[in-house]
Parts: sequence; C-alpha cells; structure tokens
Amino acid sequence: MLTIRRAEQRDARALGALGAALMRTHYAFDPQRFLAAGEGAERGYAAFLSSQLEDDDAVVLVAEVDGRVVGYVYAGLEPMSWKELRGPAGFIHDVLVEDDGRGTGAGTALIEAAITWLRDHDAARVMLWTAERNEGALRLFARLGFRRTMIEMTRDL
Repeated sequence: MLTIRRAEQRDARALGALGAALMRTHYAFDPQRFLAAGEGAERGYAAFLSSQLEDDDAVVLVAEVDGRVVGYVYAGLEPMSWKELRGPAGFIHDVLVEDDGRGTGAGTALIEAAITWLRDHDAARVMLWTAERNEGALRLFARLGFRRTMIEMTRDL
C-alpha cells in the first residue's frame, strides 16, 4: 500500500540514499553538467534534506510502500526573481522514486502532494527543472500539466 507523508528525521538515511541516487542519475545524463555522487554523497544529501524539514517555506515528503521509503519530493516557496523574470512561485526541486517503487503511482502521488502543499501556501504557480535526457520524467510532468518554458544551455570553459 502506498502512503505519502511528511519526512521526519528518522527518514534521513533513506533520504540520503535517494538524493545520492538522484545525483547518480543526473551525472549519467551529463557528467560535465552534474555533480558526481562521490564519497559522502548520501551523508551530505541526508544532512541537506534534514535541514529543510523545519523550514516553513519548504516541504520534504516521502512515499512509502508497505512501510518502506521508496521515493521523495522536495519543494519550496521561491520569492519573485528579477534574474529569472518570474513572480513568486512554488518550485519542485527534487523528485525521485527508486526502481522498486516505480509503477506504484508514487511519483505522481508525490508531485500531487507537493502541489497541494504549495497551493495551500499560496503559490500561484509551480515550476520545476528536469534533465533534458530524462524522458520518463518529461512524460510524467507533461501528463501532470507542466509545460516547457525554458531551456538551460551549458558551455564549459
């Protein structure tokens, strides 16, 4: 059975493993653009996400299947940004469901729960970024009503 709930400190180890998996996934898409999940990535990501649990402008939710954490979403409220040419918005920073949790609806449920939290906190829109090569995520986000608005381009110096 799938359950979505707010993350707690007891989830730190699972969040660290999932965050490091997110890093590895992105690094495989483009090792020149994304950070490698080096030694300590799990610990570092666990510490980072744990630090967000008490932030009033952020939410970390986990997906559990039969009591085991299989995914998470990290979202927050962002102020108006002159440099990004946008007003205040909700932003989904991370979403990942491990391979064993795919096909359970966990990704959709996590995103919908994050959107609900952002709406309840007066966000007028929800934004996210995804790797261009992440075709599965692109399909999921489009199915959930997201549209493409910007393309990031990178040039190494």
